[in-house]
Amino acid sequence: MSRLIKFAILGFGHIGKRHAQMILQNKESELVAICDVLPKNELEISEFNNIPYYNNIDKLIQSNIKFDVVCVCTPNGLHAQQSITLLNNGFHVVCEKPMALTKKECEAVIAASKKVSKYVFCVMQNRYSPPSKWLKKIITENILGDIYMVQVNCFWNRDKRYYQNSTWRGTKDLDGGTLFTQFSHFIDTIYWLFGDLAINSAEFRDFNHKNLTKFEDTGTVNFDLKKGGIGTLNYSTSVWNENLESSITIIAENGSIKIGGQYMDKVTQCTIKNYKMPKLAPVNEPNDYGSYKGSAANHQYVIENVVDTLNGYNQITTKSHEGLKVVEIIERIYKLKSSN
Repeated sequence: MSRLIKFAILGFGHIGKRHAQMILQNKESELVAICDVLPKNELEISEFNNIPYYNNIDKLIQSNIKFDVVCVCTPNGLHAQQSITLLNNGFHVVCEKPMALTKKECEAVIAASKKVSKYVFCVMQNRYSPPSKWLKKIITENILGDIYMVQVNCFWNRDKRYYQNSTWRGTKDLDGGTLFTQFSHFIDTIYWLFGDLAINSAEFRDFNHKNLTKFEDTGTVNFDLKKGGIGTLNYSTSVWNENLESSITIIAENGSIKIGGQYMDKVTQCTIKNYKMPKLAPVNEPNDYGSYKGSAANHQYVIENVVDTLNGYNQITTKSHEGLKVVEIIERIYKLKSSN
């Protein structure tokens, strides 16, 4: 028989609220505490007014409230240390992307989780998108045959509307960079589908964010796939006014595929030898944060996976070593930046 899984949320910005909404919608979960450094009256929190509120992690941990798992939804640079603190105090952790900003920090989180036998759930909700699940299936079943070429394009808008109301976005120590904050989901997609990457070259530019961030807004990365084939990742946050595209194109032995749209949500090309594409389930709308939009709103599946795993019905969808691998790949890409 399943038990009610009790959640607390650390960090109650846009993504923290998304976690809260999904927890409340799940019949086998309960939101029992919220924690954020801002005073409660400065947050849009009316629908959660009945939930106990704390303004620092120590007060949350020392409270008399019983909970099983904490969703870490704070700035990127805080993820590792806060996750370790929570693990050491006996809680499972749901860590928003990225898991940390360095491989070394990820390794420390994993070591802490093993020491106390607690789970770390990494949030990579794009894996739940119907086109992504279908693509994973046909690659796993080798329907495409040898993969020759992969191209991923991520062209988004992140202008002053995104950065002006935040003290951490755009900073090196808390944000980390465009690949960490905006496009780590797509690094995860490439890794999830094709395995590890050998990074060959990368170029970076800062076209229109010089007064907004401490890093690039645009890049091109060339890589080799583990099982052969070549790939390119093109990304930018310098698109005017609104997101333009998130797409993946695959050229393979038995055919070609393109999944496009603004959020890699539409199969626009599928030509495969002796294969008829099935009808896919509808895709969820992207997370809409008012002044900007993010990836697909699939956090309900993340919370469902946490609940099912802790109740023994399922296994973790994105394990901690996969979260580490995404960070490691991004680190390797950015090392080319520092050597250029």
